[in-house]
Amino acid sequence: MILDANEAWTVDLYHSLIPELIKLDVAMIEQPFPAADDEALRSLARPIPICADESCHDRASLPSIIGKYDMINIKTDKTGGLTEAMALKEQAEQAGLQIMVGCMLSSSLSMAPAFVVAQGCEVVDLDGPLLLSEDIEHGFEFNNNQMLPFTAKLWG
Repeated sequence: MILDANEAWTVDLYHSLIPELIKLDVAMIEQPFPAADDEALRSLARPIPICADESCHDRASLPSIIGKYDMINIKTDKTGGLTEAMALKEQAEQAGLQIMVGCMLSSSLSMAPAFVVAQGCEVVDLDGPLLLSEDIEHGFEFNNNQMLPFTAKLWG
């Protein structure tokens, strides 16, 4: 189980929740503190990996993330596209960070580049098309917990 705190926690809340979340076998916590106020992560014990989301946009974000986070959530919408997302993934891995690939609410056409970035990543959350009332024709197929590879028909 992973949790997305969406920048809502304080340091006191973090301290009170961590022992309980360890008991629940939580695997990762995403963005517990506001991006502008996450410096406390440098000195806090992180028995559960902490993943940067709002604190990570592209490669320019990496210097401020290293030492505070254990993972980053790469979203192609935030990076500006596939090229920057792939470069961010490579540099983050070289820096010892684990990778999550996530998404915003979007169609399968928007998920296709993220699907490429997601190969070999620890956590993948590309459910954007499932949250739409209707996806594009020939979009991704989902089978239980798996996102099946797209076909050439996705491109029209």
